[in-house]
Amino acid sequence: MKFCPNCASPVTLTVPPADNRPRYVCPACSAIHYQNPRIVTGTVCTWGERILLCRRAIEPRYGHWTLPAGFMEIGETVGAGAIRETIEEAGARIELQDLYSMIDVVHAEQVHVFYRARMLGPELDPGPESLEARLFDEQDIPWDELAFKTVISTLRWFVADRREGHFGLHTDSIVHQPKAGKLSPRS
Repeated sequence: MKFCPNCASPVTLTVPPADNRPRYVCPACSAIHYQNPRIVTGTVCTWGERILLCRRAIEPRYGHWTLPAGFMEIGETVGAGAIRETIEEAGARIELQDLYSMIDVVHAEQVHVFYRARMLGPELDPGPESLEARLFDEQDIPWDELAFKTVISTLRWFVADRREGHFGLHTDSIVHQPKAGKLSPRS
């Protein structure tokens, strides 16, 4: 952030009084501009024993497989966002089930949240953000072609839980240490 969205004056990165981390502060109007993590929401969808994956048509990780997911929009719940993203990316009609995983991706300033979901039919109609959508048997999941660590972790938990016959809530954090001399303002 370079300029205050309230008054267009240049902002400074400083620790405001009674705070504990650097924030963008406008010296002209005294506004403090907080930046918070963004929520990525999606689903682990099944049709029978098969799992739905989408091949990305956008960066990052163009051409790699992922669970249907994307950024939550203002004015929607996390669950509604998961349903919307599944429809947009795969064209799948689903019934949302339990919250399944929540993974902090600290370096990307994101939180990834996945729900279990049951498809209401096998029909798929991928949108413009997916090259294709496909149902995979467990043994055919393209593990080496998955797009993100959060997807890999969530799918590993799902496969293990399904074998055990019990699904629980899984949480984790992915924290990358910044390289020397490359601290972000939010570090």
